[in-house]
Amino acid sequence: MTRIKVTAPVRIHTTIQLPSSKSISNRVLIINALGNGTFCPENLSDCDDTQVMIRALSSREETIDIMAAGTAMRFLTAYLAVTPGQRIITGTQRMQQRPIQVLVNALRELGAEIEYVANEGFPPLRITGSRLTKDSISLPGNVSSQYISALLMIAPMLHNGLTIKLTSDVISRPYIQLTLQLMKEFGAQAGWVDDHSLKVEPSPYRSVPFYVESDWSAASYWYQMTALAADAEVTLPGLFEASCQGDSRVAEIFRSLGVETCYGNKTVTLKKTGNAVKRLDYNFINQPDLAQTFVVTCALMNIPFRFSGLQSLKIKETDRMAALIKELGKLGYVLRESEGSILSWEGERCETPSDAAIDTYEDHRMAMAFAPACLVLPHIRINNPQVVSKSYPHYWEDLKLAGFTIEEE
Repeated sequence: MTRIKVTAPVRIHTTIQLPSSKSISNRVLIINALGNGTFCPENLSDCDDTQVMIRALSSREETIDIMAAGTAMRFLTAYLAVTPGQRIITGTQRMQQRPIQVLVNALRELGAEIEYVANEGFPPLRITGSRLTKDSISLPGNVSSQYISALLMIAPMLHNGLTIKLTSDVISRPYIQLTLQLMKEFGAQAGWVDDHSLKVEPSPYRSVPFYVESDWSAASYWYQMTALAADAEVTLPGLFEASCQGDSRVAEIFRSLGVETCYGNKTVTLKKTGNAVKRLDYNFINQPDLAQTFVVTCALMNIPFRFSGLQSLKIKETDRMAALIKELGKLGYVLRESEGSILSWEGERCETPSDAAIDTYEDHRMAMAFAPACLVLPHIRINNPQVVSKSYPHYWEDLKLAGFTIEEE
Protein backbone atom coordinates (compact mmCIF):
# COMPACT_ATOMS: atom_id res chain seq x y z
CA MET A 1 0.00 0.00 0.00
CA THR A 2 1.27 3.47 -0.84
CA ARG A 3 0.48 6.61 1.12
CA ILE A 4 1.08 10.29 0.51
CA LYS A 5 0.94 13.36 2.72
CA VAL A 6 -0.49 16.47 1.05
CA THR A 7 0.20 19.98 2.37
CA ALA A 8 -1.41 23.11 0.91
CA PRO A 9 0.22 26.35 -0.29
CA VAL A 10 -0.64 29.72 1.28
CA ARG A 11 -2.35 30.86 -1.92
CA ILE A 12 -3.43 29.24 -5.21
CA HIS A 13 -2.94 31.29 -8.39
CA THR A 14 -2.49 28.90 -11.29
CA THR A 15 -3.54 27.71 -14.75
CA ILE A 16 -4.36 24.00 -15.04
CA GLN A 17 -4.86 21.95 -18.21
CA LEU A 18 -7.57 19.51 -17.20
CA PRO A 19 -7.91 16.04 -18.71
CA SER A 20 -10.32 15.65 -21.60
CA SER A 21 -13.84 14.55 -20.79
CA LYS A 22 -13.99 10.84 -20.02
CA SER A 23 -17.76 10.80 -20.56
CA ILE A 24 -17.44 12.28 -24.04
CA SER A 25 -14.35 10.24 -24.97
CA ASN A 26 -15.92 6.89 -24.12
CA ARG A 27 -19.17 7.63 -25.93
CA VAL A 28 -17.43 8.97 -29.01
CA LEU A 29 -15.17 5.90 -29.19
CA ILE A 30 -18.17 3.55 -29.24
CA ILE A 31 -20.15 5.67 -31.71
CA ASN A 32 -17.13 6.13 -33.99
CA ALA A 33 -16.42 2.38 -33.95
CA LEU A 34 -20.04 1.62 -34.86
CA GLY A 35 -19.64 4.09 -37.73
CA ASN A 36 -16.58 2.18 -38.97
CA GLY A 37 -14.52 5.23 -37.96
CA THR A 38 -12.32 6.60 -40.67
CA PHE A 39 -11.52 9.65 -38.52
CA CYS A 40 -9.84 9.25 -35.12
CA PRO A 41 -11.38 11.49 -32.41
CA GLU A 42 -8.92 14.17 -31.27
CA ASN A 43 -7.92 15.08 -27.70
CA LEU A 44 -9.19 11.81 -26.20
CA SER A 45 -8.82 11.43 -22.45
CA ASP A 46 -5.63 9.74 -21.24
CA CYS A 47 -7.39 8.25 -18.20
CA ASP A 48 -7.51 4.52 -17.46
CA ASP A 49 -11.18 4.16 -18.43
CA THR A 50 -10.62 5.59 -21.91
CA GLN A 51 -7.39 3.69 -22.50
CA VAL A 52 -9.24 0.48 -21.57
CA MET A 53 -11.93 1.36 -24.11
CA ILE A 54 -9.37 2.04 -26.86
CA ARG A 55 -7.64 -1.30 -26.21
CA ALA A 56 -10.93 -3.21 -26.12
CA LEU A 57 -12.14 -1.77 -29.42
CA SER A 58 -8.86 -2.57 -31.19
CA SER A 59 -8.28 -5.99 -29.57
CA ARG A 60 -8.97 -9.27 -31.33
CA GLU A 61 -8.49 -11.35 -28.18
CA GLU A 62 -11.33 -13.56 -26.99
CA THR A 63 -11.33 -12.11 -23.45
CA ILE A 64 -11.58 -8.37 -22.81
CA ASP A 65 -10.51 -7.23 -19.33
CA ILE A 66 -11.84 -3.74 -18.66
CA MET A 67 -10.33 -3.66 -15.13
CA ALA A 68 -12.33 -1.21 -12.95
CA ALA A 69 -13.92 0.76 -15.81
CA GLY A 70 -17.68 0.69 -15.19
CA THR A 71 -18.48 2.86 -18.20
CA ALA A 72 -16.53 0.52 -20.46
CA MET A 73 -18.33 -2.52 -19.02
CA ARG A 74 -21.79 -1.08 -19.77
CA PHE A 75 -21.00 0.43 -23.17
CA LEU A 76 -18.98 -2.54 -24.45
CA THR A 77 -21.62 -5.04 -23.35
CA ALA A 78 -24.09 -3.38 -25.71
CA TYR A 79 -21.46 -2.84 -28.42
CA LEU A 80 -20.38 -6.49 -28.44
CA ALA A 81 -24.03 -7.59 -28.63
CA VAL A 82 -24.26 -6.09 -32.15
CA THR A 83 -20.69 -6.86 -33.27
CA PRO A 84 -19.85 -10.15 -35.03
CA GLY A 85 -17.95 -12.76 -33.01
CA GLN A 86 -17.98 -14.23 -29.52
CA ARG A 87 -16.14 -12.48 -26.67
CA ILE A 88 -15.91 -12.66 -22.88
CA ILE A 89 -15.85 -9.34 -21.01
CA THR A 90 -14.58 -9.26 -17.44
CA GLY A 91 -13.00 -6.90 -14.89
CA THR A 92 -11.64 -6.52 -11.38
CA GLN A 93 -13.09 -8.34 -8.37
CA ARG A 94 -15.11 -5.20 -7.51
CA MET A 95 -16.36 -5.01 -11.12
CA GLN A 96 -17.59 -8.61 -10.79
CA GLN A 97 -19.72 -7.42 -7.83
CA ARG A 98 -21.34 -4.53 -9.71
CA PRO A 99 -24.79 -5.45 -11.06
CA ILE A 100 -25.44 -5.51 -14.80
CA GLN A 101 -28.62 -7.59 -14.97
CA VAL A 102 -30.91 -4.71 -15.99
CA LEU A 103 -28.80 -4.05 -19.10
CA VAL A 104 -28.33 -7.74 -19.92
CA ASN A 105 -32.08 -8.39 -19.60
CA ALA A 106 -32.83 -5.45 -21.90
CA LEU A 107 -30.34 -6.64 -24.52
CA ARG A 108 -31.63 -10.22 -24.30
CA GLU A 109 -35.17 -8.92 -24.81
CA LEU A 110 -33.95 -7.26 -28.01
CA GLY A 111 -32.51 -10.59 -29.14
CA ALA A 112 -28.91 -10.46 -27.86
CA GLU A 113 -27.02 -13.65 -26.97
CA ILE A 114 -25.44 -13.05 -23.55
CA GLU A 115 -24.50 -15.59 -20.86
CA TYR A 116 -23.22 -15.11 -17.32
CA VAL A 117 -19.87 -16.87 -16.95
CA ALA A 118 -19.99 -17.05 -13.14
CA ASN A 119 -22.63 -15.34 -10.96
CA GLU A 120 -26.10 -14.58 -12.30
CA GLY A 121 -26.56 -10.83 -12.75
CA PHE A 122 -22.87 -9.92 -12.67
CA PRO A 123 -19.82 -9.93 -14.96
CA PRO A 124 -17.99 -11.74 -16.50
CA LEU A 125 -20.25 -12.07 -19.56
CA ARG A 126 -19.96 -14.24 -22.68
CA ILE A 127 -21.43 -12.26 -25.58
CA THR A 128 -22.11 -13.53 -29.10
CA GLY A 129 -22.76 -10.70 -31.54
CA SER A 130 -26.06 -11.01 -33.39
CA ARG A 131 -28.64 -9.07 -35.41
CA LEU A 132 -31.18 -7.48 -33.07
CA THR A 133 -34.61 -7.04 -34.63
CA LYS A 134 -37.01 -6.05 -31.85
CA ASP A 135 -37.68 -2.30 -31.95
CA SER A 136 -39.01 -1.35 -28.51
CA ILE A 137 -38.17 -1.95 -24.88
CA SER A 138 -39.19 -0.74 -21.43
CA LEU A 139 -36.91 -0.32 -18.43
CA PRO A 140 -36.86 1.72 -15.22
CA GLY A 141 -35.66 5.30 -15.57
CA ASN A 142 -34.04 5.22 -12.14
CA VAL A 143 -31.34 2.72 -13.15
CA SER A 144 -27.85 3.84 -14.15
CA SER A 145 -28.07 6.24 -17.08
CA GLN A 146 -25.16 4.31 -18.59
CA TYR A 147 -27.53 1.38 -19.26
CA ILE A 148 -29.81 3.73 -21.19
CA SER A 149 -26.88 5.36 -23.01
CA ALA A 150 -25.49 1.92 -23.94
CA LEU A 151 -28.80 0.94 -25.54
CA LEU A 152 -29.16 4.29 -27.29
CA MET A 153 -25.72 4.15 -28.87
CA ILE A 154 -26.30 0.76 -30.53
CA ALA A 155 -29.87 1.62 -31.56
CA PRO A 156 -29.01 3.01 -35.05
CA MET A 157 -27.52 -0.40 -35.84
CA LEU A 158 -30.79 -2.24 -35.06
CA HIS A 159 -32.77 -3.33 -38.12
CA ASN A 160 -35.86 -1.34 -37.10
CA GLY A 161 -34.28 1.26 -34.80
CA LEU A 162 -35.39 1.43 -31.17
CA THR A 163 -37.95 3.05 -28.91
CA ILE A 164 -37.05 3.07 -25.20
CA LYS A 165 -39.85 3.63 -22.66
CA LEU A 166 -38.71 4.61 -19.17
CA THR A 167 -41.18 3.47 -16.55
CA SER A 168 -40.12 5.65 -13.60
CA ASP A 169 -38.45 8.96 -12.84
CA VAL A 170 -35.28 9.41 -14.88
CA ILE A 171 -31.99 9.92 -13.01
CA SER A 172 -28.83 11.47 -14.48
CA ARG A 173 -30.85 12.88 -17.39
CA PRO A 174 -27.97 15.15 -18.55
CA TYR A 175 -25.85 12.07 -19.31
CA ILE A 176 -28.61 10.72 -21.56
CA GLN A 177 -28.81 14.15 -23.21
CA LEU A 178 -25.03 14.06 -23.74
CA THR A 179 -25.32 10.67 -25.44
CA LEU A 180 -28.10 11.92 -27.74
CA GLN A 181 -26.11 15.03 -28.66
CA LEU A 182 -23.02 13.02 -29.59
CA MET A 183 -25.08 10.49 -31.56
CA LYS A 184 -26.56 13.33 -33.61
CA GLU A 185 -23.10 14.75 -34.33
CA PHE A 186 -22.26 11.41 -35.96
CA GLY A 187 -25.43 11.41 -38.07
CA ALA A 188 -27.94 9.51 -35.91
CA GLN A 189 -31.59 10.50 -35.77
CA ALA A 190 -32.40 10.24 -32.07
CA GLY A 191 -34.27 12.17 -29.40
CA TRP A 192 -36.96 12.36 -26.75
CA VAL A 193 -40.53 11.62 -27.83
CA ASP A 194 -41.80 12.78 -24.43
CA ASP A 195 -40.46 12.94 -20.85
CA HIS A 196 -40.31 9.16 -20.55
CA SER A 197 -39.61 7.79 -24.02
CA LEU A 198 -36.81 7.99 -26.56
CA LYS A 199 -36.77 7.03 -30.22
CA VAL A 200 -33.81 6.22 -32.48
CA GLU A 201 -34.21 5.68 -36.24
CA PRO A 202 -32.33 2.86 -38.04
CA SER A 203 -29.87 5.17 -39.79
CA PRO A 204 -26.17 4.28 -39.65
CA TYR A 205 -23.54 6.54 -38.12
CA ARG A 206 -20.99 8.35 -40.26
CA SER A 207 -17.47 9.01 -39.02
CA VAL A 208 -16.70 12.74 -38.67
CA PRO A 209 -13.78 14.75 -37.24
CA PHE A 210 -14.37 15.35 -33.53
CA TYR A 211 -12.49 17.25 -30.77
CA VAL A 212 -13.09 16.29 -27.12
CA GLU A 213 -13.47 19.19 -24.65
CA SER A 214 -12.01 19.25 -21.12
CA ASP A 215 -13.72 17.45 -18.25
CA TRP A 216 -16.12 19.44 -16.05
CA SER A 217 -16.09 16.63 -13.46
CA ALA A 218 -12.33 17.12 -13.05
CA ALA A 219 -12.91 20.88 -12.79
CA SER A 220 -15.01 20.27 -9.66
CA TYR A 221 -11.86 19.64 -7.56
CA TRP A 222 -10.41 23.02 -8.57
CA TYR A 223 -13.70 24.67 -7.63
CA GLN A 224 -13.39 22.87 -4.30
CA MET A 225 -9.83 24.14 -3.78
CA THR A 226 -10.90 27.67 -4.67
CA ALA A 227 -13.73 27.51 -2.12
CA LEU A 228 -11.50 26.13 0.66
CA ALA A 229 -8.42 28.33 0.06
CA ALA A 230 -7.90 31.68 1.76
CA ASP A 231 -6.70 33.21 -1.53
CA ALA A 232 -7.33 31.55 -4.90
CA GLU A 233 -7.69 32.21 -8.61
CA VAL A 234 -7.62 29.25 -11.01
CA THR A 235 -7.80 29.34 -14.83
CA LEU A 236 -9.01 26.20 -16.62
CA PRO A 237 -8.58 26.16 -20.44
CA GLY A 238 -10.64 23.88 -22.66
CA LEU A 239 -13.97 24.23 -20.84
CA PHE A 240 -16.98 25.44 -22.83
CA GLU A 241 -19.74 27.53 -21.25
CA ALA A 242 -22.32 25.90 -23.54
CA SER A 243 -21.17 22.39 -22.63
CA CYS A 244 -23.40 19.35 -22.96
CA GLN A 245 -21.64 17.76 -19.95
CA GLY A 246 -24.09 17.49 -17.05
CA ASP A 247 -21.36 18.26 -14.53
CA SER A 248 -20.92 21.76 -15.99
CA ARG A 249 -23.64 22.55 -13.42
CA VAL A 250 -20.77 22.59 -10.90
CA ALA A 251 -20.27 26.28 -11.69
CA GLU A 252 -23.78 27.19 -10.58
CA ILE A 253 -23.71 25.09 -7.40
CA PHE A 254 -20.30 26.41 -6.30
CA ARG A 255 -21.58 29.96 -6.61
CA SER A 256 -23.50 29.10 -3.43
CA LEU A 257 -20.16 28.27 -1.78
CA GLY A 258 -18.46 31.52 -2.72
CA VAL A 259 -16.80 30.73 -6.07
CA GLU A 260 -17.44 32.90 -9.13
CA THR A 261 -16.97 31.51 -12.66
CA CYS A 262 -15.70 33.93 -15.30
CA TYR A 263 -16.17 32.57 -18.83
CA GLY A 264 -13.71 33.41 -21.59
CA ASN A 265 -13.11 31.98 -25.06
CA LYS A 266 -13.13 28.22 -24.36
CA THR A 267 -11.74 28.85 -20.88
CA VAL A 268 -13.01 29.58 -17.37
CA THR A 269 -11.41 31.38 -14.44
CA LEU A 270 -12.48 30.62 -10.88
CA LYS A 271 -12.36 33.40 -8.29
CA LYS A 272 -13.13 33.23 -4.59
CA THR A 273 -15.84 35.68 -3.48
CA GLY A 274 -16.28 34.32 0.04
CA ASN A 275 -20.06 34.78 -0.16
CA ALA A 276 -21.11 31.30 0.95
CA VAL A 277 -24.57 30.18 2.06
CA LYS A 278 -25.14 29.11 5.66
CA ARG A 279 -26.72 25.81 4.55
CA LEU A 280 -26.86 23.85 1.28
CA ASP A 281 -29.65 21.46 0.27
CA TYR A 282 -29.40 19.98 -3.22
CA ASN A 283 -30.72 17.08 -5.27
CA PHE A 284 -27.81 15.42 -7.11
CA ILE A 285 -30.04 13.14 -9.17
CA ASN A 286 -28.54 14.60 -12.38
CA GLN A 287 -24.93 15.06 -11.17
CA PRO A 288 -24.11 12.09 -8.89
CA ASP A 289 -20.37 12.27 -9.66
CA LEU A 290 -20.22 15.69 -7.99
CA ALA A 291 -21.60 14.47 -4.67
CA GLN A 292 -18.29 13.55 -3.03
CA THR A 293 -16.80 16.94 -3.88
CA PHE A 294 -19.68 18.83 -2.27
CA VAL A 295 -19.99 16.56 0.77
CA VAL A 296 -16.33 17.09 1.68
CA THR A 297 -16.36 20.81 0.81
CA CYS A 298 -19.44 21.66 2.85
CA ALA A 299 -18.23 19.75 5.91
CA LEU A 300 -14.85 21.50 5.84
CA MET A 301 -16.55 24.89 5.35
CA ASN A 302 -18.78 24.08 8.34
CA ILE A 303 -21.90 24.35 6.15
CA PRO A 304 -24.69 21.89 7.12
CA PHE A 305 -26.22 20.09 4.15
CA ARG A 306 -28.83 17.63 2.96
CA PHE A 307 -27.99 16.02 -0.37
CA SER A 308 -30.60 13.78 -2.01
CA GLY A 309 -30.75 11.82 -5.27
CA LEU A 310 -27.68 9.78 -4.34
CA GLN A 311 -29.06 6.26 -4.88
CA SER A 312 -26.61 5.48 -7.68
CA LEU A 313 -23.64 6.10 -5.35
CA LYS A 314 -24.07 2.64 -3.84
CA ILE A 315 -23.18 0.86 -7.10
CA LYS A 316 -20.22 3.00 -8.13
CA GLU A 317 -16.54 2.01 -7.72
CA THR A 318 -17.42 1.51 -4.06
CA ASP A 319 -20.48 2.25 -1.91
CA ARG A 320 -19.65 5.95 -1.94
CA MET A 321 -22.19 6.86 0.73
CA ALA A 322 -20.70 4.39 3.24
CA ALA A 323 -17.17 5.46 2.27
CA LEU A 324 -17.94 9.16 2.78
CA ILE A 325 -19.49 8.50 6.19
CA LYS A 326 -16.48 6.49 7.35
CA GLU A 327 -13.74 8.75 5.98
CA LEU A 328 -15.29 12.06 7.07
CA GLY A 329 -15.70 10.42 10.47
CA LYS A 330 -11.89 10.24 10.57
CA LEU A 331 -11.85 14.05 10.18
CA GLY A 332 -14.44 14.52 12.95
CA TYR A 333 -17.69 14.90 10.98
CA VAL A 334 -20.75 12.74 11.73
CA LEU A 335 -22.79 12.19 8.54
CA ARG A 336 -26.16 10.45 8.34
CA GLU A 337 -27.57 8.32 5.54
CA SER A 338 -31.33 7.97 5.10
CA GLU A 339 -33.71 6.33 2.61
CA GLY A 340 -30.75 4.90 0.69
CA SER A 341 -30.45 8.13 -1.30
CA ILE A 342 -29.88 10.99 1.17
CA LEU A 343 -26.69 12.08 2.92
CA SER A 344 -26.79 14.88 5.48
CA TRP A 345 -24.70 16.69 8.04
CA GLU A 346 -26.22 18.92 10.70
CA GLY A 347 -23.00 20.10 12.34
CA GLU A 348 -22.41 17.08 14.56
CA ARG A 349 -18.75 16.42 15.38
CA CYS A 350 -16.83 13.51 16.89
CA GLU A 351 -13.36 12.79 18.19
CA THR A 352 -10.78 12.07 15.52
CA PRO A 353 -8.00 9.49 15.51
CA SER A 354 -4.55 11.06 15.52
CA ASP A 355 -3.13 11.53 12.04
CA ALA A 356 -5.62 9.26 10.29
CA ALA A 357 -5.20 8.48 6.58
CA ILE A 358 -8.06 8.54 4.09
CA ASP A 359 -8.80 5.21 2.43
CA THR A 360 -9.71 5.43 -1.26
CA TYR A 361 -11.56 2.13 -1.86
CA GLU A 362 -10.23 1.79 -5.43
CA ASP A 363 -12.29 4.94 -6.12
CA HIS A 364 -10.61 7.85 -7.91
CA ARG A 365 -13.14 10.38 -6.67
CA MET A 366 -12.47 9.56 -3.00
CA ALA A 367 -8.80 10.51 -3.44
CA MET A 368 -9.51 13.70 -5.40
CA ALA A 369 -12.36 14.93 -3.19
CA PHE A 370 -10.40 14.50 0.06
CA ALA A 371 -7.01 15.88 -1.04
CA PRO A 372 -8.18 19.54 -0.87
CA ALA A 373 -8.97 19.03 2.83
CA CYS A 374 -5.35 20.02 3.47
CA LEU A 375 -6.39 23.62 2.76
CA VAL A 376 -8.31 23.56 6.05
CA LEU A 377 -6.28 20.98 7.99
CA PRO A 378 -2.50 21.10 8.57
CA HIS A 379 -2.22 18.29 6.00
CA ILE A 380 -4.08 15.21 4.73
CA ARG A 381 -2.84 11.67 4.27
CA ILE A 382 -4.24 9.62 1.36
CA ASN A 383 -3.86 5.85 0.99
CA ASN A 384 -3.39 4.36 -2.48
CA PRO A 385 -3.38 7.73 -4.27
CA GLN A 386 -2.67 6.10 -7.65
CA VAL A 387 -6.43 5.46 -8.08
CA VAL A 388 -6.74 8.91 -9.68
CA SER A 389 -5.46 7.39 -12.93
CA LYS A 390 -9.00 6.15 -13.58
CA SER A 391 -10.14 9.62 -14.67
CA TYR A 392 -7.41 12.24 -13.94
CA PRO A 393 -3.95 10.64 -14.27
CA HIS A 394 -1.96 13.85 -13.68
CA TYR A 395 -4.00 15.08 -10.69
CA TRP A 396 -1.10 14.95 -8.23
CA GLU A 397 1.27 16.61 -10.71
CA ASP A 398 -1.27 19.41 -11.19
CA LEU A 399 -1.49 19.89 -7.41
CA LYS A 400 2.29 20.27 -7.28
CA LEU A 401 2.09 22.79 -10.13
CA ALA A 402 -0.37 24.78 -8.02
CA GLY A 403 2.06 24.82 -5.08
CA PHE A 404 0.93 21.83 -3.01
CA THR A 405 3.59 19.67 -1.35
CA ILE A 406 3.18 15.92 -1.79
CA GLU A 407 5.40 13.54 0.16
CA GLU A 408 5.45 9.77 -0.12
CA GLU A 409 5.38 7.98 3.23
